[in-house]
Amino acid sequence: MFVLFGVSNFYKLTQLKFAWLSRSGQINGLLNILRKLRSNPDKELRLLLLGLDNAGKTTLLKQLASEDVNHVTPTAGFNIKSVLSSGFKLNVWDIGGQRKIRPYWRNYFENTDILIYVVDCSDHQRLEETSLELAELLQDDKLRGVPLLVYANKQDLDTALPASEVAQHLGLHLIRDRTWQIQACVAIEGTGVKEGMEWVCKNIPVRK
Repeated sequence: MFVLFGVSNFYKLTQLKFAWLSRSGQINGLLNILRKLRSNPDKELRLLLLGLDNAGKTTLLKQLASEDVNHVTPTAGFNIKSVLSSGFKLNVWDIGGQRKIRPYWRNYFENTDILIYVVDCSDHQRLEETSLELAELLQDDKLRGVPLLVYANKQDLDTALPASEVAQHLGLHLIRDRTWQIQACVAIEGTGVKEGMEWVCKNIPVRK
């Protein structure tokens, strides 16, 4: 289960339910949660969401945030959303994938805990292009050793390649400098999205 976590929304909810929590004896529990979130930065992660345009990145992000996925527009710049998963606050940065935007991707590499790369498995003509883009990302020093999650998206389409075949095209089995995982998914339906995030929470790098 993924919960959209925004500070303003959270405190509005807190104000509305403060009296009820007090009566039910749960206010101390709420305060403990707030203290833990504030005092434990290791529970807060920065996820970078990349991929070619039309791969399904923004749909995936909206699915994580439990938002309406029927009205998605291409990301011209970037989107940021925070979600709670397995006790972690995940700050997900979704950067546009258009060719003219890709040179600016590296401006967002700093302090990335997990790299998420989304592939449109039904677009065979762009497999080489997406493979080259991923290879370039993995060679950047700022992303050295950062765990990689690949979402093999659009598995509901007849022309979609299976995740195992996509992994071969991307050369994932040649990766030796980081942990990685490929997850078949249908972002618009939410299929496979949760499983990918569970892998993320189990493969958090140790901060130095």
